[in-house]
Amino acid sequence: HVQLVESGGGSVQPGGSLRLSCAASGYTGSGRNCMGWFRQAPGQGRKAIAHLHTGNGRTDYADSVQGRFTISLDNAENTLYLQMNNLKPDDTAMYRCGAGQWSLVAGAGYCYAADWGQGTQVTVS
Repeated sequence: HVQLVESGGGSVQPGGSLRLSCAASGYTGSGRNCMGWFRQAPGQGRKAIAHLHTGNGRTDYADSVQGRFTISLDNAENTLYLQMNNLKPDDTAMYRCGAGQWSLVAGAGYCYAADWGQGTQVTVS
């Protein structure tokens, strides 16, 4: 079981930037091979937006954030990051990180998360 704690959310104006962090413990030896960021806006279902394979470093993004968001991992700090630039009102959501198993869906990488953090709120207005 991997424990995940997100931070870094907040309120920002359109066009602004935020960096989310996800501190992980218990990942080594867990059998998980990927981490990802997911978000859920009010009244909508959860959507995956960025995935990272922790073994080979491959990253994949949802079309809605491609070119604006960057997922990265600091192995020394056991921390996953999501750098979000050029934020839009549609990016408003609760953001959660997850850890799980990597798979390819139509050629795109996807992290099927089994462990979840509590989330951090991002509001763009």
